Amino acid sequence: MTVPVPGPEAPYGYDPQGRSYSDKSKIVAGILQIFLGCFGIGRFYVGSVGVGIAQLLTCGGLGFWALIDGIIFLVSNDRTDKQGRVLRG
Repeated sequence: MTVPVPGPEAPYGYDPQGRSYSDKSKIVAGILQIFLGCFGIGRFYVGSVGVGIAQLLTCGGLGFWALIDGIIFLVSNDRTDKQGRVLRG
């Protein structure tokens, strides 16, 4: 199996499954979500505007949703941005 070479459509390269990497970082998204998740900032960062607004209106599910979401951003390797690209580590 050949590994695709990064190009204009995937400037950050590809993950082992052949999916292109995002310009967004899962570490930044997780930290934003843990500390500013009551405002949905981590979700807005990755382009999930609808979920970000829901978190803003519910104060991040009283903080629980925001905290759990932030932890999942940090430990998961399958989180994607608005374009469906995998978040970088």
